[in-house]
Amino acid sequence: MIVAVVVAREDRESQWLKGVLDLAVLAALVREGSAYGYGLLRSLAEAGLTGLKGGTLYPLLGRLEDDGLVRSEWVTGSSGPPRRYFFVTAAGRAELEAGRAGWGAFAARMSTALEG
Repeated sequence: MIVAVVVAREDRESQWLKGVLDLAVLAALVREGSAYGYGLLRSLAEAGLTGLKGGTLYPLLGRLEDDGLVRSEWVTGSSGPPRRYFFVTAAGRAELEAGRAGWGAFAARMSTALEG
């Protein structure tokens, strides 16, 4: 029975995250200035969003780039293969600010709705 409760909680949190992962990625990129995929996963994990996989992150980054919210460029380092770094655009910063305001209002409404 306890296992079912834990699984249900994980499923619920997964659903919550789907709605705001784009904002979390934009915020992480703003904090970092720029990041490549693995570095971005690490930054999100440090913020408490553990367990994300590249199969979730890279399609999201592609959508954000298609929407003009991030841009990317390949950077060659002193060792190893080139890495694709992502940067937030001005439109991405505006989307993040709007998302922060929307999240704050939504969280306040949910807190009120969930109170006894």
